[in-house]
Amino acid sequence: MAIFQNLSDRLSNTLKKISGKAHLSEENIKEVLREVRMALLEADVALPVVKKLIEDLKQKALGKDVNQNLNPSQQFLKIVQLELESLMGECNEELNLAAQSPAVVLVAGLQGAGKTTSIAKLANFLVKRKKKKVMVVSADIYRPAAIKQLEVLAGQVGAEFHPSQLSENPVDIVSGALKSAKIKFMDVLLVDTAGRLHVDDELMSEIKLIHAAVNPIETLFVADAMIGQDAVISAKAFNNSLPLTGVILTKVDGDARGGAALSIRQVTGKPIKFLGVGEKIDALEPFYPERIASRILGMGDVMSLIEEVEENVDRKKADHLAKKVSQGKKFDLNDLRDQLQQMKSMGGLSGMMEKLPGLGNMPQINAKPDIANNFSRMEFIIDSMTPIERRKPEILNGSRKRRITKGSGTTLQDLNRLLKQHKQMGMMMKKMKGKGMQRMMKGMSDVSSPLGGGSFPGGNGKFRL
Repeated sequence: MAIFQNLSDRLSNTLKKISGKAHLSEENIKEVLREVRMALLEADVALPVVKKLIEDLKQKALGKDVNQNLNPSQQFLKIVQLELESLMGECNEELNLAAQSPAVVLVAGLQGAGKTTSIAKLANFLVKRKKKKVMVVSADIYRPAAIKQLEVLAGQVGAEFHPSQLSENPVDIVSGALKSAKIKFMDVLLVDTAGRLHVDDELMSEIKLIHAAVNPIETLFVADAMIGQDAVISAKAFNNSLPLTGVILTKVDGDARGGAALSIRQVTGKPIKFLGVGEKIDALEPFYPERIASRILGMGDVMSLIEEVEENVDRKKADHLAKKVSQGKKFDLNDLRDQLQQMKSMGGLSGMMEKLPGLGNMPQINAKPDIANNFSRMEFIIDSMTPIERRKPEILNGSRKRRITKGSGTTLQDLNRLLKQHKQMGMMMKKMKGKGMQRMMKGMSDVSSPLGGGSFPGGNGKFRL
């Protein structure tokens, strides 16, 4: 996730400056706080939020409730983490669907923020993860493609679509959808409203009428993370006119600053409930302040990684590979292709590594912006092989290699690199037989914290693709 990358890099470097100090004092944290302040301002965090955070950090760092069992850098890191969590809301606030069915969720926002796509992602989240029967309706009669777009997306995620026409009144549309949702025993009704290029009286009047017609239990504002403080200002304006219950922050995968995410809760008093982290229909994550704070400080996000694995990993293939490994059978190129596909479904190697403690800022990983392309290239090579070649790569001679590289549009160097990596993975799999898995997991515990030295196990400080 690109969001917070710049802030994470700056804070990691800043916090290292306090390591080695015997204790925390006003003198040795003064410079650190100054750099933290600059890092937050560069991340486009609202000035009042920055001032409050810095003052709170100073008071906590110099207070008497500091844990004496921790060294100064650990103490300060813990204080920063807790303050960031407090800034963003401390804990995840789930959608409140405790209403007589259907629970109505009204979604508002400016044009171009990704409102309609966010509704489809939210429908997908509710259908797949929460096992809810979901209906969606569009009250956007001003953008000709809006209704059709939502209809297509609803079909992709398995949600019921309530039809509407450009000639209809928005209030009549949503009232009709609510009646239909009740008749069809829907659990949730998601209402898409019209967006504008800016906040105006006409827009607010219409949304207020729609809100009064369906009385939603949740009123969510969709904010574009890419526009920084403008997103916060828009959220505040909507909150002044509508009883917002939360925010969906979109396009965070393209925002390396994260100022909006750190400011919205403090400025509007409303929690961020979801993050839009990509273009795919399943690229919507519940917002966990404690996990985000941990990721900002380079301490990883293991819980999110576990959830991704549980959701995306093909259990049948995983069990098959585990059985092969436990029996000491050969790890072939079919197995490697399966692993590449699984990793791609979880955002690739970089997406996984940024969630592991101490590995998110490794230059060897961040310096590889085309990891997904490398994975695809490796798949093309394997797909260009015959079944026997995938099972027995040792039979690959010069003529076979030329045929494979020509068929996959790659080079001999690409193929040899793939074979070398496959061999290394095969050797690792052999070590994992029996108690080898326990030894490997023990090695994982040697990965360093963001304030110390260390390396990825077995990599001698280097991780290569």
